Amino acid sequence: MSTQGIGITGIDISGIGAVSGYGWGTDALWHGLSTGKAAATLHHDRTRPGRNPVWLAKVPDGGDHGDGTSRFGRALRGAAREAIDDAMKRGWHPGRRVGLIHAVVLGEVDEWRNFYLEDGGERRVRDYLTLMPSTPVSLLMQEYGFHGPAMNVSAMCASGNAGLLTAKMWLDTDFVDDVVFVATDLSLTPENIDHFVKLGVGVVDVEPQEGCRPFQEGSRGFGMGEAATAFVLSNRSSASYARVLGGSMTHDAFHATSIDPALTQVRGCFEQALADAGVTPRQVRYLNAHGPGTAQCDAAETEMLETVLESHAQVYSVKPLTGHCQGAASAIETVSAVMGFERGIVPAAPQVSDAHPLLLDGFTTAESGLTVKSSLGMGGHNSVVVLAPA
Repeated sequence: MSTQGIGITGIDISGIGAVSGYGWGTDALWHGLSTGKAAATLHHDRTRPGRNPVWLAKVPDGGDHGDGTSRFGRALRGAAREAIDDAMKRGWHPGRRVGLIHAVVLGEVDEWRNFYLEDGGERRVRDYLTLMPSTPVSLLMQEYGFHGPAMNVSAMCASGNAGLLTAKMWLDTDFVDDVVFVATDLSLTPENIDHFVKLGVGVVDVEPQEGCRPFQEGSRGFGMGEAATAFVLSNRSSASYARVLGGSMTHDAFHATSIDPALTQVRGCFEQALADAGVTPRQVRYLNAHGPGTAQCDAAETEMLETVLESHAQVYSVKPLTGHCQGAASAIETVSAVMGFERGIVPAAPQVSDAHPLLLDGFTTAESGLTVKSSLGMGGHNSVVVLAPA
């Protein structure tokens, strides 16, 4: 995929890793996306008669069981190891100051749930420490001997974009030499599923592509997924997948769940992201949308596509396939786009009903240009990142 005529700056994505409903590793993710079939499978909880089975794109068991019993911890470290190993194979050598940024919304929910419901609040101190968000981060830093800053960031569904932009700021200001960025969300407990359904946005009673149809007729909302996604980011890469050119974040300051219908801050976020990256709408070929299939988000992103991007870009969403992975959503959608850069493919979900004329229909041969990744997080978090193929 050529970027001829585009001035490329920004920071390199030098390594990637992923754990998803399709399985462990980026190969499993790409193969799953390429089938055009959703990662979700039916899950039946016999303790909840009348409220199941449900369609969920849960991360399957796997990883290094030497990392402990926590699915969350194993997924976080599994994705990070894959990204670090990948970057090293591509010629990356860690600098003296490697920082770690971890995007998370609902952290170790499985273990907290077990702590209260099964253990009665009683655990050994060692086991209790697995519940702390600092523990998997600390274990990863110890494993590789990284001594840069380490922190968690959280901006609801926009957390992945927030992590990438924070990493770029660290690198732009020479705060660190390199960044390992991980986004993890394995939060599909019965309680969390129920409440997203009650909010009117989660759809788990039908196959995902029947209920989640971003920018198409008949969409009811999003299917629910889990993921852990990792990136190695550096200014010292010899063989990168892509470059993060810039981006922006704004906040609606309007409502706990709804988008401000004026779209003032959403529009400002898109415009500021293009300005920060130093690019024009005509250079943008694809909008990798938040695309959850809800009426509000579809309307907001359609408006940005047609006005700020001046209908020069084509739009697609990965959520009908991976599910909405909450705090890891924009990160797994970015990894999907980045894998597509190297293969010359845009990993769009197939259309299933009447659609916006700029919506891509399934895997598509990529054309020259930039990709804008938007993510609109619950509570008013707006984020946009501008990506270029390496």
